[in-house]
Formats: sequence, C-alpha cells, structure tokens
Amino acid sequence: MRKVAADAGVDLSIDSAGTAAYHIGKAPDPRSQQAALNRGIDMSDLKARKAISSDFQDFDYIFAMDQANYDHLQSIQSSGSKAKLELFLQQYGTMGRSEVPDPYYGEEEGFELVLDLLEDACEQFLKSVSK
Repeated sequence: MRKVAADAGVDLSIDSAGTAAYHIGKAPDPRSQQAALNRGIDMSDLKARKAISSDFQDFDYIFAMDQANYDHLQSIQSSGSKAKLELFLQQYGTMGRSEVPDPYYGEEEGFELVLDLLEDACEQFLKSVSK
C-alpha cells in the first residue's frame, strides 16, 4: 500500500499488523521481502506486531486479508470505533478472489500472486477514496 500510495502521490498513514502473536518483532518472510524487492518495494523496516483494539481508533480503515482474520478483528473492534473494517479483496479486488491466500507453505510463485492481488486492491482502494 505504501508504494502504490506514494506512486499515486497520496499521503496516507499506513501500518501492518497480524491477528496472532507468532512473529512479533520479526521481519517479513525472506521470500516475501525478495518478491517485494523485485517490484521495487522495500519491506526491510517492517516488524510484525499484533493488532489491538486501539487500532480501530487510530486508523480510518482496517483491512483483513481473509475471513478468519476478519472475524478475529471484528471480535476486538469496540462499538463506536472510527475504523471501517473490510475484507480487503472482497471490497476492492478485481482479480476474482475474495481472500488473500497464505503463501507460506508454497513456492515463490505464491508470494508473487499475493503481491499481484494486493497491488490491484490497493489501486482500487485509492481510486475509491480519491473520488
């Protein structure tokens, strides 16, 4: 999202968080970082953190990558929170998928697919908020 927003000249406050505490403080998977670098995206500064309920006050949008994460995020969202919670591909994707697949146990091509899906949805999201 950072690169797509920067390329479009849009200034956004963007963060990333997971719904589990498996990798807190760790960098993204090296295969993910390499796939991103191949597209000119540097993720070396990212460190995993767990989503918390105050995120729903700090951000306008929170995007879940799949239904399980959506359900978890919905469970920590307080009533009256400002953030709009959305299943990202279902709302903005145009490539025929409603969830971002987890490429962790697959080959490098899975990371490329994830980037294709996310870049597409990020572009569509930016179009929707730029109207």
